Amino acid sequence: MLYEFRLPDLGEGITEGEVVKWLVAPGDRVAEHQSVLEIETDKAIVEVPSPHSGKVVKLNKEAGGTVAVGESLVTLEIEGGAAEAASPVVAQAAEAGSVVGRLPAEEAVFASPKARALGRKLGIELARIQGTGPGNIITEADVAGYATAAPTTNAPSPIRKPGLPSGQAERIPVKGVRKAIARNLLATLRNAVSVTGMDEADVTELWALRDRERKVAKERGVHLTFLPFFMKAVQHALVFHPVLNGSMSEDGSEIIVKKFYNIGVAVDTPDGLMVSVVKDVDKKTILELAEELQELSKKAKERKITLEELKGSSFTISNYGTYGGTFATPVINYPDIAILGTGKIVERPWVYEGKVAVRRVLHLSLTFDHRALDGSEAARFLTRLVQYLEDPARIFIESA
Repeated sequence: MLYEFRLPDLGEGITEGEVVKWLVAPGDRVAEHQSVLEIETDKAIVEVPSPHSGKVVKLNKEAGGTVAVGESLVTLEIEGGAAEAASPVVAQAAEAGSVVGRLPAEEAVFASPKARALGRKLGIELARIQGTGPGNIITEADVAGYATAAPTTNAPSPIRKPGLPSGQAERIPVKGVRKAIARNLLATLRNAVSVTGMDEADVTELWALRDRERKVAKERGVHLTFLPFFMKAVQHALVFHPVLNGSMSEDGSEIIVKKFYNIGVAVDTPDGLMVSVVKDVDKKTILELAEELQELSKKAKERKITLEELKGSSFTISNYGTYGGTFATPVINYPDIAILGTGKIVERPWVYEGKVAVRRVLHLSLTFDHRALDGSEAARFLTRLVQYLEDPARIFIESA
């Protein structure tokens, strides 16, 4: 029989993905559990295995195309049974057949009712529009955008290229990691009351410590940055201020305090910001953290990081100082309660032991959900964190 292999639920709230490349072609025979394609979700690139053995009849999505959970990826010929009926909503042609008869092209296009109404009002052929909604459904915004870009013609929207006259614009699809970032930012905006507190730390001693131990790290093939020290300092401060190490329930009725220390670290990749998660920070040494960070960063930039390595954070750090930033208002990595932003370390005049001296100063920004705690608690957390950063020996003295 003909079997429609549909994109399965990949978990983690993933609703769609982009076909990166096919690993099979029409006519190929595939075994059960054999990977047939690579899908790029908003979190990672994953291989999707076939649930049955059989012969590939048709690939239903081209490389680069978007497919929603439940949409057909590939048609397989497998033994036994009757042919599986095709879904009428994916047909798009001048006239399209379905299980209820033949529909005109306007009705065969996968579009929302509001999009159809606006299309009729503006006299726009919906078949010319690329949908951006779930499962590539054409939304009202897609129709409005098309009308704005091409108000007097049904030709495709113009794309701005070097040398084109002014007045034209480039339309960049929001998908993959960028789409995930946008969705998560909106989730934070809707579900958290964000407030940012700031402080400074004299990290001159920490700077000297890192410089002394870089040789040891290098011998182990590890590039020692300040981030592992920041993570350890944060973890120790969270022990005394546990409410920041958690999340709010969806309805806001409970504060969920985590009894583990999984710190998410924002990684800048060519595709956008990704938050890899280092598990059990309290059980790992500075060098172990540095080694794991190095590996996770590499995997994130190569899009080889797994979903497991991108979930489960209890607190997040964004080290924008690497790129020259000083102070910022970092956005909470929803549903976490707080995120720490670390700015660049600069030399500044500083009162040290009663005298003005040139010291190395780190700028800190803590954004927290005001529903879970007050500013006084956040300030106390920052104060304790500064103490650990200014006197890193305290971290080791208080470690179990």
